[in-house]
Amino acid sequence: MVDVKVQNVSKSYEKGKVLALNEVSFEVEKGELFGLIGPDGAGKTSLFRILTTLIDFDQGEASVLSFDVNKDLKKIRKEVGYMPGRFSLYQDLTVEENLEFFATIFNTSIEENYDLVREIYVQIEPFKDRKAGKLSGGMKQKLALCCALIHRPKVLFLDEPTTGVDTVSRKEFWEMLKRLKEQEITILVSTPYMDEAMLCERIALIQHGSIMSIDSPKGIISKYPDPLYGIKSADMSRLLRLLQDQERVKSANSFGEYHHVSLVEPDSANMDRLLDSLRMEGLEQLEMKPIKPSIEDCFIHLMKEQHGETSH
Repeated sequence: MVDVKVQNVSKSYEKGKVLALNEVSFEVEKGELFGLIGPDGAGKTSLFRILTTLIDFDQGEASVLSFDVNKDLKKIRKEVGYMPGRFSLYQDLTVEENLEFFATIFNTSIEENYDLVREIYVQIEPFKDRKAGKLSGGMKQKLALCCALIHRPKVLFLDEPTTGVDTVSRKEFWEMLKRLKEQEITILVSTPYMDEAMLCERIALIQHGSIMSIDSPKGIISKYPDPLYGIKSADMSRLLRLLQDQERVKSANSFGEYHHVSLVEPDSANMDRLLDSLRMEGLEQLEMKPIKPSIEDCFIHLMKEQHGETSH
C-alpha cells in the first residue's frame, strides 16, 4: 500500500525565477522509513511543506494516504505529523503546556496517546515545567517530536530533525525512529547528513530540486561505477591539488582522513605509477588502498554526472 505519492511535482518562487522542485516523482510505502537526502537548498523543505498542505505547487500531482494534497487539506492535516526544521513550538510555554496545546488542537489528550510518546516523553518529563525556549537542542528536538506524535499520525514528516544537535542526540533520535516504525507509522525524514542515509530503508538523493536516484542505500552504493581508492599523505591539501592535476585520475575528493580517488584505468599498475609520480613531487608518508564507496561518494558522482562533469 502506498501512503505518499508524488508525480512530476514542480515548485518555483519569486514568480518563476527560483526553481525549488523540478518534476519530482516518488512513492513511499505504508510503514516505510524513507529518507530525502540532500544539502541546504536542495528542495527538501519545499517538498515537505507541499505534502503537509502548507504551500501550493505549480504542477504535478501529490497525495498522502490517498487524499489529494490540493483538495483534501483538512483530511490530510488530521492524519499527518510534521516536525519542521526550525524549532517552531511556543518558546514561552512550558514543555507540558506545549504538549497539552497540540493535543487540544487535534481534539485528543496526552493521556489518550501516552503509550506512543511515553518513551520520548519520560526523557523530558523532569523538565515539564521549564519553558520550551530554555531547553537544550536535544530536548527541544524530543519535545517537537512528542508534539508531532501526540495525535497518533499515520504519516510523520521530519524535516532535518537532527540539524544542530550533538552526536549523542542524533543517535538517540534515530533509535527512537526505529521504535516508532514498529507502531506502523510511515516516516519521511529529510537530512543533509549523508551518514544518516544508511539508517533509512530507501532514500532519494535530491539536489537543485531534482531527484538523482531512488533506491535502498545499499542499492545506490552498488551502482557506483568505478573502483574507489583512499589515499593520504603527510600534506593532504597539496596531495589533493596534485591528484586533481593528474591525467590518470578520473576524480578526487576530500573525505576526512583520506581523499577518495577513482582512476581512468583502475588497475594495480596504474595505482603504482600514480604513487611513483606523487613521490617524485616530494610527498611523504603516502598510503593508498581500495575502499568501498559511501552514500556521499555516490551523491558527488551523480551530481557531477547531472552537470555533465566527467572528471575531478
